[in-house]
Amino acid sequence: MAAITASMVAELRAKTDAPMMECKKALTEADGDMGRAEEILRVKLGNKAGKAAARITAEGVVSAFVDGSTGALVEINCETDFVSKNDSFLSFAKSCAALVAANNPADVAALSALPLAQDGFGPTVEDVRKGLIGKIGENMSIRRFKRYAGGGALAHYLHGTRIGVIVEYTGSDVAAKDAAMHIAAMKPAALSSADVPAALVDKERRIATEKAAESGKPAEIVAKMVEGSVQKYLKEVSLLDQVFVKASDGKQTVGQYLKSTGTAALGFTLYVVGEGIEKKTDDFAAEVAAQVAAAKGQ
Repeated sequence: MAAITASMVAELRAKTDAPMMECKKALTEADGDMGRAEEILRVKLGNKAGKAAARITAEGVVSAFVDGSTGALVEINCETDFVSKNDSFLSFAKSCAALVAANNPADVAALSALPLAQDGFGPTVEDVRKGLIGKIGENMSIRRFKRYAGGGALAHYLHGTRIGVIVEYTGSDVAAKDAAMHIAAMKPAALSSADVPAALVDKERRIATEKAAESGKPAEIVAKMVEGSVQKYLKEVSLLDQVFVKASDGKQTVGQYLKSTGTAALGFTLYVVGEGIEKKTDDFAAEVAAQVAAAKGQ
């Protein structure tokens, strides 16, 4: 039996993009024959991981893990809505959320290096990810995560698997849960007007300036119109200034509701699956034409 070295495993992994343990198993089965090991992996995994790596992952799930004042929200992406319902994919997302909460990784690369075993793949998160790509046949990626620890209490809300919210708070757990549900529905950009990102404010100010300029009114009036538009925008996108979705009078803001229950929202995170990712739009006719042309050229 040939000795299987770490360098051999690394070489095979570089060639096939298969999980580390799968490479080691294939080399062992092939008695160290690199070419034979590649064939074994191709039969077992179809070399799908490498081929899938370039495909866009705009679908997926948001998963949450909360234990007391420690918790995490994570978005894991895949290519199709069908795979986002796959049990192995969902289990992977839940495991990632729990690992983030427990280990406080600095970034996605650090999370990917954490130990994890699932569906016969491992020993790291990255190995499981690549193993599932080979098993399911679709690209997957860990997009982002947010961890909370040691501050206030945590409330979370998942709207299906596509929208997830964590709210850090002090006070009523019922009110905090209501706030989380409101965030999922109304998607505020920040906790308060002062917290709205400057880039968003600048963009709104530019739009308001262009609109006001078309009015033909004096400069001082235009300036007031612009400021009014910006202030209106800030109230619309700030959680505490938004009208609470459950307000019986249709006027009570989230801030007023939380205050009435002795609750303070310290911060929140909202993830919407695929938000900001440009999805690929397939041109079926063009695809068929390309396949026909390729066939004629053979």
